[in-house]
Amino acid sequence: MTFTSTRSRQAPAVDFRTAMFQGLAPDGGLFHPSHEPDLWRLLSSLPNSSTFTAIAEAVLGELLRDDFPPDVIARLTREAFPFAPSMSRLHDQHLILELFHGPSCAFKDYGASFLAHAMEASLLESNQRAIILTATSGDTGSAVARAFFRRRNIEVVILYPSGRVSPLQEKQLTTLGDNVVALEVQGSFDDCQRMVKEAFRDPGLNSRYRLTSANSINLGRLLPQALYYVAASIWLGMQPLVFCVPSGNFGNLTAGVLAWRWGVPVRQFIAATNANDVVPEYLKTGQYRPRASLQTYANAMDVGDPSNFERLQLIFQDSGLEMRKMISGERVDDKEILETIGRVRREYGLFVDPHTAVGIVAAERYIERAAEPTTPVVTLATAHPAKFLEVTEAATGERPLIPERLAEALGLPKQAIVIDNTLEALTEVLELRYST
Repeated sequence: MTFTSTRSRQAPAVDFRTAMFQGLAPDGGLFHPSHEPDLWRLLSSLPNSSTFTAIAEAVLGELLRDDFPPDVIARLTREAFPFAPSMSRLHDQHLILELFHGPSCAFKDYGASFLAHAMEASLLESNQRAIILTATSGDTGSAVARAFFRRRNIEVVILYPSGRVSPLQEKQLTTLGDNVVALEVQGSFDDCQRMVKEAFRDPGLNSRYRLTSANSINLGRLLPQALYYVAASIWLGMQPLVFCVPSGNFGNLTAGVLAWRWGVPVRQFIAATNANDVVPEYLKTGQYRPRASLQTYANAMDVGDPSNFERLQLIFQDSGLEMRKMISGERVDDKEILETIGRVRREYGLFVDPHTAVGIVAAERYIERAAEPTTPVVTLATAHPAKFLEVTEAATGERPLIPERLAEALGLPKQAIVIDNTLEALTEVLELRYST
């Protein structure tokens, strides 16, 4: 595969490694596949008993065959994915794809882990170093911190909005130290994301440091996220599915759309958002109006200007009509989030986190409206409920068990640098820590 900018499709194409390390294209756009590979025959040949690692090796081996030889792909997938998704059911038509079994208990472990291993392998091969600069609304930071912790030849700088991540999320991304630096930004996630993009566009910074990103703007994180859509489809016999995706920066949904374009049979995507409903509004009105994000219980989705919308526009050729044929949007408020967490616990005996609750509400609405309610709906469970103890306990009156890998972080001291929401403040930190 080769990649070009979402903003200048006639620009010279680059290979995967170049796109992975540059993060953003030179014109400020996002790297996106130059063409859409047809993987239908490959996917159809994989038995529904295939392990996630086997599926990942087959798909990435095809997509990245010009960048990594087969033995390296096999090693990277084996090392990156010692964890796997699992499927559960709420009822016959509504399935849950659990994506929280990785080291940080969130779906972002899949993309972050493969990206970390691929970057480390490439940097060791070329004897170079890089600085990962990434913004987080909650789960990205903890996944990136854990995936890149003590990775050779890599430094990590994570920007997160002060007071807008859960206490456990903050512990996860601020307690590792070593090569991971956490910056507590006085502002919103949109401020953090803006600062990162401004840093990438600054020629002075990029001449002094090799900056790259681990957000879903990075192809190296986005492509592996398509793997669990592929896996769910294979495990369910390659029948047409509806995927309901809790959405904030829209990387997760974009990864699903890529999987569909490669050959995964999908009938519909549901973009489930909290009160930050910029994309659902666009799908209903045709007007895209980015705005300041609102703080909600589903904080990892508190995004007012989703970066990956630019990729979706390209895929659907800037046609709201074409996008609406494949994606529907649903907005779920905080009251519904709390009610759903409590109801799912009472009716099904399951704890769910606020983001998964958003997806469940949206999926239930779809099922109620469906003229022929036979197509299975798969809701992506994006995080472990223990990451949001306060909200979960308020909704259920109970506390879910905390996995050991989360509990470890609670007892560690916070290590974070508080900065203003400006590029100047970020530059000062980079210069103090990394100038030689």
